[in-house]
Amino acid sequence: MSESAKAPAKQGRNNGAVVFMCLSFVVGMGAMSFAAVPLYRMFCQVTGYNGTTQRVDQASSVILDRTMRVTFDANVAPGLFWNFKPVQREVNPRIGETIQVNFVAENRSNETQRGQAVFNVTPGEAGAYFNKVQCFCFNETDLKPGERLEMPVVFYIDPDITKAVESKDIHTVTLSYTFYPKEGPKPVASNAGGAAKVEKKL
Repeated sequence: MSESAKAPAKQGRNNGAVVFMCLSFVVGMGAMSFAAVPLYRMFCQVTGYNGTTQRVDQASSVILDRTMRVTFDANVAPGLFWNFKPVQREVNPRIGETIQVNFVAENRSNETQRGQAVFNVTPGEAGAYFNKVQCFCFNETDLKPGERLEMPVVFYIDPDITKAVESKDIHTVTLSYTFYPKEGPKPVASNAGGAAKVEKKL
């Protein structure tokens, strides 16, 4: 085969390799972006980064004499017609002491609405030491028209907050919640009307 005949074949193989590499890059980037959100969420939950609190199964066994001022912030995102607020604006538990506080939500709309609470702690360095034993934010919340619901949060501040360099001088922590609308299951279409009648022309 002449050199002139080999050139187009070689060029075709090179073009195919370039296309394959480009497609692989696009697919890889798509997979990475898809995985980025859950990986970032997992990272925040483990480290407390960005004010993400920790979820625990049991109360603390160590309670210090030092107290920590904990304030509460409540917000509702557009699309959810609720009143949402803490029963107490702040508490002053001892570090390591497990306590319960309550929030109240009321549906002001004329239809049942579902919401999901998103939370964070400021300053962000305190997130790794803010431990929740129980919280309404772990699940979605349904409220009927005019329904008012009191929802508990059970938490404690990990005593290790007094040892870490970045958190030992923290004296006030703010726990903030924002309720976002959450779409519920779609109703199943009813067949009560029966099948449509078809007239046959003779």
